[in-house]
Amino acid sequence: MTVTAFLVSMFLILGPNQFLNAMTLGAIYALVALGYTMVYGIIELINFAHGDVFMVGSFVAIFIGSSLLGNEGAITDIPALVATLLLLFVGTIVVMALVGAIIERFAYRPLRRAPRLAPLITAIGVSFILQNVIQFTFGPTIVKVPQIFPIEWVIMVGETRIPLLNLFVIASALILMVVLQLFISRTRTGRAMRTTSMDRDASSLMGVDINRTIMITFLIGSGLAGAAGVVHGLYYGNTSFGLGFQSGLKAFTAAVLGGIGNTAGAALGGFLIAFVEVGAAAFGYGRWGGAIVFSLLVIFLVFRPTGLLGSQTGDRA
Repeated sequence: MTVTAFLVSMFLILGPNQFLNAMTLGAIYALVALGYTMVYGIIELINFAHGDVFMVGSFVAIFIGSSLLGNEGAITDIPALVATLLLLFVGTIVVMALVGAIIERFAYRPLRRAPRLAPLITAIGVSFILQNVIQFTFGPTIVKVPQIFPIEWVIMVGETRIPLLNLFVIASALILMVVLQLFISRTRTGRAMRTTSMDRDASSLMGVDINRTIMITFLIGSGLAGAAGVVHGLYYGNTSFGLGFQSGLKAFTAAVLGGIGNTAGAALGGFLIAFVEVGAAAFGYGRWGGAIVFSLLVIFLVFRPTGLLGSQTGDRA
């Protein structure tokens, strides 16, 4: 089944409102999953701290929007709204990119030649550090996110009510995904990232700066997680220090389903999981959504471990 046929079938099964909800949720999952798959593709590390980087990004967006920009409610003036959203995205992406670079430099780089279990345990430790820092700073309760995007802005298509906020979230995610794909496929740094993922030692012999390439990978992946934190806050209106764990697991599952190491596959996996969850809720099985998603993961690992778009590669000599 092609992607277009799948989307058409989901639209007919779920209806326009639930279809739009699934696309919005999938856009958030996809942005987080891209960071997972990029890091694994370069250094074969399952960065379990990445979900908490996404969580920290949602709090950074709150700080920038409330404390620095002074926003407490909806902005109905379109030029002011565009400027605020631009500052919010750019500020959060930059801060989280720097956080990702710091994590790579001090937590993962010293363990690059260590056995694989060491950086994996370190990633779990970094995850707990980020959670505790946010819990100490903002408290353990759910924190409200200022809704600067007017939720009453809608488009009526027949009798269907389409919130502009959903369209904004989906469009923002798709634009970032396209920019990432163009960066990886058409820039010199992107080519360095692809060659490093194929053979790190050979790339180093050919003049690729491995440390720089890996750091840029963490910069981009963490920046995308920051962008996901922004749109999550705009869409749901709240966040909490425990957000990263569940979202991180689902994003990791999305990366595996799509083909871990494959950016397009990770995005596709994020949308697939969202459709499964929303579909389960639409048919009255919302409590089983998580179980269905992880059962799907087990099935893929057994019958297609390379994922939807992954390819089987032989071991290097």
